[in-house]
Amino acid sequence: MTTEPTLIHVIDEGLGNTTYLLEIGEGRALVLDPERDLRRVRAEARKRNLTITHAVETHMHADFISGVRELAEAEGATVLAPEVGPRDFAVTGLNDGDTVQVGALTLQALATPGHSPEHQSFLLRENGRLLGVFTGGSLMVGTAGRTDLVGPDQTVPLARAQYHSLQRLMELPDDTPVWPTHGAGSFCSSAGGGERTTTIGRERATNPLLQVGSEDAFVEALLASMGTFPDYFLRLAEVNHHGPAVLGDTPALKPLTVPEVHELLADHAQVVDVRAISDFAAGHVPGATSIPLRGVFATWFGWLVDPDRPVVIVRSPDQAPEDIAWEAAKVGFDSLAGEVEGGMAQWARHDTTATVVLGNAEDLVGQGQATVLDIRQDTEFDTGHVPGALNIELAALEEALPRVPHGPLVVMCGHGERAMGAASILLRAGHTDVRVLAGGPDEWSQAAQRGQDRR
Repeated sequence: MTTEPTLIHVIDEGLGNTTYLLEIGEGRALVLDPERDLRRVRAEARKRNLTITHAVETHMHADFISGVRELAEAEGATVLAPEVGPRDFAVTGLNDGDTVQVGALTLQALATPGHSPEHQSFLLRENGRLLGVFTGGSLMVGTAGRTDLVGPDQTVPLARAQYHSLQRLMELPDDTPVWPTHGAGSFCSSAGGGERTTTIGRERATNPLLQVGSEDAFVEALLASMGTFPDYFLRLAEVNHHGPAVLGDTPALKPLTVPEVHELLADHAQVVDVRAISDFAAGHVPGATSIPLRGVFATWFGWLVDPDRPVVIVRSPDQAPEDIAWEAAKVGFDSLAGEVEGGMAQWARHDTTATVVLGNAEDLVGQGQATVLDIRQDTEFDTGHVPGALNIELAALEEALPRVPHGPLVVMCGHGERAMGAASILLRAGHTDVRVLAGGPDEWSQAAQRGQDRR
């Protein structure tokens, strides 16, 4: 009886990515498409008494800082990557069709450009038997990787390349397992549902992008499915091209006194408050940006925080500083200025605080002539919204401030976290009558209906 190799899926729900840890024999392991925060991958390896000897990359990532260089420096891992693009560290470059023996298994590079020009998938074999294919940002569950991350002039040519890459993958047997890197929650994906693995046969039968009749129809469908993406993607792709800094230990979060924070603020520092939105509403450092520490923290931190200004963190005592530091490092913030020592309690003893109203739908529906500002993505807004609401995506709010009317505002998203981030931007811009809905359009509509029923 043949024993299948152990393949561990280490999923980052926030970034929507899967890192794969593959046992390759004799106590060794391969890691494919690792993120910079390697704590969970290393824990899974230790649990199985595995030494990481190889780090594989399907493409130059744009949504996170890659962990392959960290594994090369700290673990001595051999890095396998496409033979395209400058890197300031040693890699074994692979071209289409190249094979590499990794322990008892064989990896074969399969050129699948589209999501990026150099993109490669990897066929996994054991004694010639095909075990599956790692498709990175090419074929995903019910969709394919977006092609607009390199530049506007490359979007359509890469979409055409993506079409041919998917057709090439469709030459594999129907029962071939498909292990993508990007999945639900990833802005690298053009669409897709919640599942993270699939098979060639299932995608052939159900993937909408594989049901179109021609290359032109594919390009049209792919481009129509792509929404906005974080602007830090363009920055991180360049970092990964040249090789990210090796951090080693957890980046430090230095304790800062209130006077030290004021010195940093005078030097154009920014304060990021990672506490729950109820805590932020009750009292925060004036001018702070609210980005609650949760699964999608890294994405919004990278999207809303200026990488060229020092960052001061405000956190709750129950929030681990190492989690904050690693989440920031995943999106290119290698070194934060520090954190307010003693948190908001210490700040409040020495300085003024600001507040914002956080209310449920029953409290906020029908209050005066407030403008409802919905800061969800366009695609979310289109699925259902409060009648008359103004839609400006959170990431675009700073530039779109002239479009926001002065006067009472109720800011909403789906649950309240992004809305509080928007409120913090509005307050910093001088808006004074700002309220945040702890909920979304469904709660608002239900409360409005109850109000009408009582009349």
